[in-house]
Amino acid sequence: MSASDFRQIAIRAESGKAERLFRAVVSAFCSLTRPSRREIAQLEDLTLPLFDNVSVESRRYVAAALSECEYAPAALVRRLCEEPVDIGAPLLIRSRALSDIDLIALIGRHGLPHARAIARRKDLNPTIAQLIKVLEKPTLVRVRQPEPIVKPAPETTEVASVGPERQEAPGAAAENARQRLRSMMRADSASEGAAVNPFVGQATYVKLRETALTGNAAFFQTAIADALEIDFTTARSLTEHSSYASLLAALRALDLSEDKAFLITVAVYPTEFPHPQAIRIFLDRYRLLHRDAALDKVRAWKAETLSRAVRGSVRAAANADARKAIDSDDAIAVATLKVHRV
Repeated sequence: MSASDFRQIAIRAESGKAERLFRAVVSAFCSLTRPSRREIAQLEDLTLPLFDNVSVESRRYVAAALSECEYAPAALVRRLCEEPVDIGAPLLIRSRALSDIDLIALIGRHGLPHARAIARRKDLNPTIAQLIKVLEKPTLVRVRQPEPIVKPAPETTEVASVGPERQEAPGAAAENARQRLRSMMRADSASEGAAVNPFVGQATYVKLRETALTGNAAFFQTAIADALEIDFTTARSLTEHSSYASLLAALRALDLSEDKAFLITVAVYPTEFPHPQAIRIFLDRYRLLHRDAALDKVRAWKAETLSRAVRGSVRAAANADARKAIDSDDAIAVATLKVHRV
């Protein structure tokens, strides 16, 4: 479908236009062989505001379509996976947009129904698979009960106090599994953040906020470059796009809260928030943008920085060789002129 087709759908007055637009944009996106980042962001901008206004059937249709899409937008996929399992099951089973951390979070929030769908994924992390088994059959797992602290008894009564060290606790086993999932998620997120970005903290936020509020783009670009450990060229590109999608990923990688991220974004992109609906869209996108995905973008920016540095070194070496060749040719030409003069 062309852009004019989408406009015609959007301007029709009869009921159900949100349904048609929601389905149409996803169908068009799924037909793209390799969508660009801009096209992925555009799809999220179109569909997320419509999400609450479409029927269960449309959500189920979109979930099934995106489950077969290799480059499905992560924010929309995660929003669909928060729905009941009869809607999100195709994505839970097949979508590549869900990381292990996403799966753990979904199991922790929704329990056994989502866990059963996730268990059908190919190449599922063995740890997640084992914990799903615990949720499935909690009575087969024994948990150690906390032992009371007592004073040592006389030796004559010690034999009588010996008993089984483990007891059945069917209800506690499922909760124990959930706690293990949550602890895995917290530990992984903490180690990831510490390894990739040691600059996260109040001082970093204050520096970003103050430089953004100066109105001088170069000051803020320098601050964001320092915070993410990227070069100035990449940092400048974050604030020169027509949309704030790249800046959104940068702030999410820094693990800033919603209010802090919004304050910085509105200072850099003041014209993007003319009404409350635009603010709500920003908050939806920020909440649904997983930090793991944002950190992946930061890694890609760093890789591009390194690639540019390598290309620059090669180009400089090539220019130096060419200069030497030209100097050599000039020397030969001068010598030839001298011979002819003699």
